[in-house]
Amino acid sequence: MLHHCKAVKRGAQSALLIGDMPFMSYQVSPQEALRNAGRFLQEAGMDAVKLEGGRERLEAVRLIVGAGIPVMGHLGLTPQSANQLGGFRPQGRTAAAAQRLLEDARLLEQAGCFSLVLETIPARLAELVSRQLSIPTIGIGAGIGCDGQVLVTHDMLGLFERFTPKFVRRYANFHADMLDAFTAYRGDVESRQFPAEEHTIEMADDEWSAFLDQTGLEPAVSLEPKV
Repeated sequence: MLHHCKAVKRGAQSALLIGDMPFMSYQVSPQEALRNAGRFLQEAGMDAVKLEGGRERLEAVRLIVGAGIPVMGHLGLTPQSANQLGGFRPQGRTAAAAQRLLEDARLLEQAGCFSLVLETIPARLAELVSRQLSIPTIGIGAGIGCDGQVLVTHDMLGLFERFTPKFVRRYANFHADMLDAFTAYRGDVESRQFPAEEHTIEMADDEWSAFLDQTGLEPAVSLEPKV
């Protein structure tokens, strides 16, 4: 993640850059979470970090925020703990689950989070939570009642074909175009139609003759692929 964040930092001019802390970089202890969060700012040039979880992450959030590092929270479907949630399923669909999520949202705000991601929860719950908080919410699969929206680039552009989450709207189908392009390229290489003459660098005849004279080699009539 530090490597990826560095690449984004090199290309981004004015965006707020938030490093998504990976699995086991903040779950072991609040102190380790603080050290790793600091690396996102010091080494990767991020402006803030994001981590998943509610009340179980409060100590880590407080410690990181206390060190001057802005933290974005993440509730609902938390991919890093999807195994505990029974897989990649919608969350907050019962009264008890909705109550817990609302409480966690308030706790994260009190702990110092400057923003909160709400993922794959009922739209009415996301809207209510957003109204209860003074910090902005960013929705993904959480309806239009959040303060902002996010989609994964691969989903938005149709780069990922295995499945499409219910909440995704595809704005392109690059997977099909890329598959066609790769298939055509492979076929052209195998049939020796690529590279063609227009894609080939040539050498002046006199220079080529001089080269052959110097080396004593004979020009190849046709080059066959090596097995």
